[in-house]
Amino acid sequence: MPFATVYPLYIQKAEKKGRTKQEVDEIIYWLTGYNETQLREQLDTGADFETFFAQAPQMNENTSKITGVICGYRVEDIEDGLMQKIRYLDKLIDELAKGKAMEKILRK
Repeated sequence: MPFATVYPLYIQKAEKKGRTKQEVDEIIYWLTGYNETQLREQLDTGADFETFFAQAPQMNENTSKITGVICGYRVEDIEDGLMQKIRYLDKLIDELAKGKAMEKILRK
């Protein structure tokens, strides 16, 4: 599935709860190491999730601090590496939509 297909849904979910596109982008930058230009390139090329995460400059070293349940699965227990990264992102966007402070979302 192309990341560019899901990205607007992340933004929509956040904005419905009074959060912003900039906050969604900040979460993506924190998780993957992408910057604004690199993220735009991934969106423009229609990269799928596998490519999106494979080409990520550097996954954040604090991803192990992302815990909890998303879609009925504990993110820390997902064995498939790609699926775990996708669920990490889903979990962070969910936390944003639930009103959590950015400092807590970014595990600072």
